[in-house]
Amino acid sequence: QVQLVESGGGLVQPAGSLKLSCAASGSIFSIYAMGWYRQAPGKERELVARITRTGNTNYADSVTGRFTISRDNAKNTVYLQMTSLKPEDTAVYYCNAAVSATLGYWGQGTQVTVSS
Repeated sequence: QVQLVESGGGLVQPAGSLKLSCAASGSIFSIYAMGWYRQAPGKERELVARITRTGNTNYADSVTGRFTISRDNAKNTVYLQMTSLKPEDTAVYYCNAAVSATLGYWGQGTQVTVSS
């Protein structure tokens, strides 16, 4: 079992920045990749960014160049630095920890609202 706790969401103006954190606990040795997903009202959940145990990263086209995923192994924490935020980035952001191709754990989600 892996437990994930997200933090850092909130209200930010367009072009602003926000940093999300996801702290993992439990069977963290089993995690091979962690990622951030988001779900906007009426839309499907989508991958935003992902980082593997070896440090490889990938991003959704819509956030490339604006968002950066990173991790602090000592703190078992993954971050999502979001810059140049747009109203269309508004969504609930979820942290995910993948332990296999078919099994992953989810955090409770944190709301990000980009609005003036």
